[in-house]
Amino acid sequence: MLKLLVHRFLQLIFVMWSVGTLTFVLMRSLSGDMAYRIAASRYGYDQTNSIAAEMVRSELGLDKPWWVSYGNWLGDLAQLKLGNSLVSGESVWAEVAHQFGHTLALALVALFISLLVDPPLGLLVAQKPNGFFDRLSLIISTVLRSVPAFIIGIVLITLFAVVLKWLPAVGYGTPQHYILPSLTLALGLSAVSVRVSRHAMVDVQNTPYYEFSRLKGLDKYKTFVRHGLRNVAIPILAYHSVQLIYLIEGVVVVEALFAWTGSGHALVHAVIARDVPMIQGTALIMGGLFVVLNTLMDMINAMIDPRIADTHTH
Repeated sequence: MLKLLVHRFLQLIFVMWSVGTLTFVLMRSLSGDMAYRIAASRYGYDQTNSIAAEMVRSELGLDKPWWVSYGNWLGDLAQLKLGNSLVSGESVWAEVAHQFGHTLALALVALFISLLVDPPLGLLVAQKPNGFFDRLSLIISTVLRSVPAFIIGIVLITLFAVVLKWLPAVGYGTPQHYILPSLTLALGLSAVSVRVSRHAMVDVQNTPYYEFSRLKGLDKYKTFVRHGLRNVAIPILAYHSVQLIYLIEGVVVVEALFAWTGSGHALVHAVIARDVPMIQGTALIMGGLFVVLNTLMDMINAMIDPRIADTHTH
């Protein structure tokens, strides 16, 4: 386990450097005047002119060579300093923590809904492979997978907010505001989650040790608990751990649709404003979170299946 942690720590350092460097290069490669964009985001386009742009350029050191800016950024990164927003002047750590908390909360609610519904449904349809309900779940999963998230969101808003008037369409602040955006994300996640659970259960049911346990006289429930649960849990947990990252990184459309004040929505505005520290800070935290969650999932899987721990040891 120590060897795994050391390996993932080195991987974390590499991911943070590569993501930050790529973000730096991409933002410097965009067309247009960065100083003018930042000044426009600060003061408004009507109040921005060449003088304001030059003031911003001088204040933020945008007139310096790129290698000077890159070297300063590397030095700050080594000290875990993400700097301040070029637009608001606030600390990037404070801004990202505030926005990322909203995004993480939404993603966790969506993941909870998916875990509550999808694995049980997948295990249920796996009891009769290629049966009516198995084929029906495949059709529904295919449809949900092919429909963009914003279409699902619009349908839910139309039904529950406009027609039935049960839930608020947009906004943030109450538990009711979580329902529609998290359900939008959960339905997209369910498209694959049900099938992953179904295939995991079918594979376990076809193993010799599982069939032998039934021959010994154990009923379905005891057989599943003793010989199936841990083996089925590994692919299900692995899939949902990766999907949590995708939920966090891919909620831009959903946050914009439901006016959710999260990191995805803020990242779009940061790109438009050329707020490089905010973009780099958000990208770094998301990249680091990917490595951390994968490490935690490897540790959990090793606790479930000792063979995985033996593989890492060797």
